[in-house]
Parts: sequence; structure tokens; C-alpha cells
Amino acid sequence: MLRYSMRLDELNKSLQDFPELNIYDRFYGLSSKDLGLYSLVENKIAGAIWIRLLKAEDGALGYLDASTPVLNIAVIPEFRSKKIGSAMLAQLLLEAGAVFERISASVTQNSNAQKLFEKFGFIKVDGSDAKSPVDGSDVFTMLKTLEKKEVVRPTDGYDPRRWMD
Repeated sequence: MLRYSMRLDELNKSLQDFPELNIYDRFYGLSSKDLGLYSLVENKIAGAIWIRLLKAEDGALGYLDASTPVLNIAVIPEFRSKKIGSAMLAQLLLEAGAVFERISASVTQNSNAQKLFEKFGFIKVDGSDAKSPVDGSDVFTMLKTLEKKEVVRPTDGYDPRRWMD
């Protein structure tokens, strides 16, 4: 899913072309602070969203500090424009609020991702302008302060066909 998150599919590139991107998923899931979920449509993975704590020395876009995880989101092209990204982000924000105070994301300027994050209350971090290592496009970091809420699981009334625990 990292390939879609970093728009490599649009550039006809692979993750092997950008080894510096491995920091976003290398050893993912080995820490209890790694959180994420998939979206399924007719038993097919349609998208994924995940957060993880990174270190300053990783050089990750979107990195703010050691206590703020960096968010990645991907929706497979055939499932885009179907509100899947919004649904995944809404659920992740609920779950992340049980563990973290805030999360950050690196977004391409004037992109659909920027509009999505703004809709969910993310704000631009002043002085965070950078260039994407993938295509040199202008990117910046957005930050969301999370509400502390109890996590709602599929067994608490959600349609189990939409969410996986």
C-alpha cells in the first residue's frame, strides 16, 4: 500500500526506486504504537491507513517529534472517489486518540489529500515546506490534535463488513 500512498503507481515507479521510503513501513506492526487498518470492498483490499512513530534521524516527511506519529493513507485507484479514504481516516482518528495526542502527515500542495485532511481538522505546520523525494513536488506537514475518545470497535455496532479489528 505504500506504493499507492506515495503515488508511485502514478509515476510508474516501484518502492525499489526509492529505498528512503522504507522508513514508513519497515518492521511495521512490531510496536504496539503502530496502528492501522484496511478497507475491504467485496473482500478485496481497497485501501489502507497507518500511523507510526519515527525518529528524527529517519528523515521522514511529516516528522514533528518523537511522540507524534506520521500518517500514511492509500486508496487503490479503482476505489478512489468513493469516500473510502474519509471512512478510514475517521476510524483511525478514533483509535489513535486512545494512544496519541496528535498525528502528522506530509501532503502534496493543492492535492485531494490536502482537502481530505483539512476536512478532518488538520492544519498546516508553519515552516514545514519541503520537496517530495518521489517527484520533487511541493509538500508540507499537516497536524491534527486528537480528541480523547473511547475506541469503538466493529462489535460495538459497526458493520463488520466495513472494519476489521
